[in-house]
Amino acid sequence: MSSRACDAVVIGAGHNGLIAATYLARAGLRVVVVERGEAAGGCAATEELWPGYRVDTGAHSLTGIDPRIMADLSLDEAGPRGAGLDLMSPASCVVSPQPDGGALVLERDPARTADLIRPFSARDAARWPDFVDAMSRVSRALAVLYGTLPPRLAGADRGDLWELLRLGVKLGRVGRRDALELIRLIPMTVEELLYEWFESDALKGALAADGVRGICQGPLASGTGYMFLHHLVGAGGVVRRRRQVRGGMGALGAALQRVAVAAGAEIRLGHEAASIRVEDGRAMGIALAGGGEIAASRIISSADPGRTLLGLVDPGELAPEFVRALDHIKYRGVVAKVHLALGEPPRLRSGGEAARPAMLAGAGLTIAPSIHYIERAYDDAKYGRPSARPVLDAVLTTALDPSLAPEGRHLLSVAAQYAPFRLADGPWNDERREALGDAVVATLAEQIPNLEGAILHRHVLTPADLADRFALPEGNIHHGEMTLDQVFFGRPVAGWARYRTPIDGLYLCGAGTHPGGGLNGRPGAGAAARILRDG
Repeated sequence: MSSRACDAVVIGAGHNGLIAATYLARAGLRVVVVERGEAAGGCAATEELWPGYRVDTGAHSLTGIDPRIMADLSLDEAGPRGAGLDLMSPASCVVSPQPDGGALVLERDPARTADLIRPFSARDAARWPDFVDAMSRVSRALAVLYGTLPPRLAGADRGDLWELLRLGVKLGRVGRRDALELIRLIPMTVEELLYEWFESDALKGALAADGVRGICQGPLASGTGYMFLHHLVGAGGVVRRRRQVRGGMGALGAALQRVAVAAGAEIRLGHEAASIRVEDGRAMGIALAGGGEIAASRIISSADPGRTLLGLVDPGELAPEFVRALDHIKYRGVVAKVHLALGEPPRLRSGGEAARPAMLAGAGLTIAPSIHYIERAYDDAKYGRPSARPVLDAVLTTALDPSLAPEGRHLLSVAAQYAPFRLADGPWNDERREALGDAVVATLAEQIPNLEGAILHRHVLTPADLADRFALPEGNIHHGEMTLDQVFFGRPVAGWARYRTPIDGLYLCGAGTHPGGGLNGRPGAGAAARILRDG
């Protein structure tokens, strides 16, 4: 049985899907969002894994969300027009323990951070303010690219040439020198970028971790300099502003749902899209897994490009060369999640006066003491093995929000890399899952002596688990690796980087589109702008 026709159906109530739906509904379109799960938010998820413990099973921090989108949707404003999202942020952002017992602490204030770097290198401390300034300027140039529809290069018409000219004008406004520096840095390795500036292994390791986050490459790979810059866009500085949502990351999905509904969108949770109906090369609606259809003149999918176009669309509707390009998208998920319920707060082995209180106040704990440590962790993944000593990003979520656990208890959420989706010796199973959890705990325990005795519960999500739980292709958190051949003009595939697809009326708005992954919301906003422009 068909439901009433609408102007647009959005597949998936993740953050990008909800943002696209809100902009479309505010423009006067009748919008229906269908979501297979029982809660909105996608990877911004909070689940009660054990009684009284509310765990961020997907993303555990909110960094880099586009400030314009925050303002447009009034996400952090109270009152009838705002979503009432309560964001918290620690003073210190990163604690990076070192093998010798010290710990590097990075804060958002450049002068304060320079003081904290000085015990590791007086030269690096002196250069830090200039580095912050240089990277901030280059990230502003990258933000211009991220806010621009990628022009077509092959088969470009006059309109495309005008767009390319406008892009050049916009880059000119941020400064010719900064635009040229961006072009120079994009193909670099993050190792090369950081070696130009610093000598301290501790500082280079802590920063290089952002250059490989979510990709199956090491810090010596070309393009990891670009990944480092990608994470700076909208993050408020070189030391990314870690923000936490009160009540758990699931509150972000709930806030976006409220905003979308207030704009006039209809949200249908527990409704999975089974297929996209196409007639004469045009999308006409969707069929639901539980039966029924929704007719619409526009279909917008926040699912990954492969699932959308190879799973929901009849392959006969697509040209063979386009199908071939989709088949060759690299995913290669390498991130796992480990969640620990603790009976007492973690105590760092050492690290001086700044490190211990910073972690207990909500700063992120980064285990990446050097670039060589990261490269060795990647060496395991190259051969289909989880890292014996992984790169870790851990957050004591109860430090800022004690309500996430019973009184006197704590939650430590850990993102671990590298854990390849495809293992050399067979698929992920319970034994390999537990071995991964053991490796993460053992690596953390080297810096937190009381950790193993404090663990009350443990929950491990492999890349295969993340793929099943959050519909992430091969467990990839970006819906496709953000390598140089899969960004800007080439995201998701060359020739189709403008949210449209070969099916008229079918659009993509997820992390697999320009400008890529993360909880920044730009793909959803960019797709909505493209759709409204098409009319």
